Amino acid sequence: MSSGHGKLDELKKKILATFLLLVVYRLAAQVPVPGVNAEAIKNYFAEGGGGLFDIINTFSGGAFKRFSVLALGIMPYITTSIIFSLLGEVIPQIAELQNDADGHKKIQKWTRYATVVLCCIQGYGMAAVFEGFKTGGGMPVIPEPGMLFRLTTMITLAGGTMFLLWLGERITEYGLENGVSLIIFAGIAVELPSELLQKLTLYRSGELTGMSMLIYFGVIAVAFFVVAFIERAFRSVPVQYAKKVVNNRVYGGTQTLPMRVDTGGVMPPILASSLLAAPATLASFIPETSSIKPYVDTLQQSLYPGQLLFNVVFALLIVYMCYFYAPIQFKTQKITEMLQKNNAFIPGIRPGTKTKEYLDFILSRLTFFGALFLVVICVLPDLIIGGHTQLGGTALLILVSVSVRVMMNIQSFMFADRYETSYKSRGKYSGSNRRF
Repeated sequence: MSSGHGKLDELKKKILATFLLLVVYRLAAQVPVPGVNAEAIKNYFAEGGGGLFDIINTFSGGAFKRFSVLALGIMPYITTSIIFSLLGEVIPQIAELQNDADGHKKIQKWTRYATVVLCCIQGYGMAAVFEGFKTGGGMPVIPEPGMLFRLTTMITLAGGTMFLLWLGERITEYGLENGVSLIIFAGIAVELPSELLQKLTLYRSGELTGMSMLIYFGVIAVAFFVVAFIERAFRSVPVQYAKKVVNNRVYGGTQTLPMRVDTGGVMPPILASSLLAAPATLASFIPETSSIKPYVDTLQQSLYPGQLLFNVVFALLIVYMCYFYAPIQFKTQKITEMLQKNNAFIPGIRPGTKTKEYLDFILSRLTFFGALFLVVICVLPDLIIGGHTQLGGTALLILVSVSVRVMMNIQSFMFADRYETSYKSRGKYSGSNRRF
């Protein structure tokens, strides 16, 4: 078997492994938590219940509204990972561990422990919230509520998230892309057929006009195009490397340092969504007899998707998270040190502090346009469509960015196959006269 065929076979194996592992994820997402009335919870959300929980349900691939063992999804692990990344920026000891190989393993272990703790807290709060759910006919979602149900649910949901984390690691090892990203991608993509079917049903029943359908599909198409364009947009910074001659070849010269326009990526909207979902979790711990319960409920209802307060707070949180998260993604200090070690400099800018200030200047400008882009793409489609869609801006960002990375990985395999095949056809690597 030739090396080219080996590349294609490896690509096929990775695609098959990714598909099978995602099938396991979707099968596990159908398993409900013990003690839940599946029919009652289905009727509750079919009657329009949920509100802010639609955000959580989007990232869990519908597992939240089924109260599946994977209802928490992979978000607790992402949250704890971001927390440790932020701690590395303010605590020097954690920053040293992150830069060391053995220390990085310790950080990963601590992240998993923190994920279990966070899952237990969220699982207990979720169980308490679902105990209060009833259908329009008065049928309780949880037939036998109590402390036993809450503890069982807490352990089950924590175990489901850790299983999902293990599954993501296997996808990363044997699949095409980062497992966590693909799991979130699959959770969003699997809900698209039901979203489109619901729109078509409303159109056939006359509840949705033809113009509304046209606007809906038009906004989604334009948003996909804009997100795909911005995700691959870069600001190229020229970098001059010192020239050197090795084996009669000249290395160095002018190269470029790419800086993404959307430096923060999809994390600012995800973090903003998580913070907006926090009041719902906190409200579950407040007893019904408390004097502040009516005020908390009013605040929670004001933060439902589509409400004015939700859109304003969501936009402000996105802007804040962009300026907070972008320097973590693009560390100007490390890049400045790397350029100095490689005898490189930016033309017209002195090495050292001036280079860092120049990169910070560019990063702040790019972050402004990136934040503006995220606010428009996350808020404007919901305002136009009406907020009753699972294809929100955050979902679009995840779908497009993960799809682009998967296609780039597939293309890298195809280019490697063509490269090796072309050299083999010229006799470079085969036969008695091969060079190597």
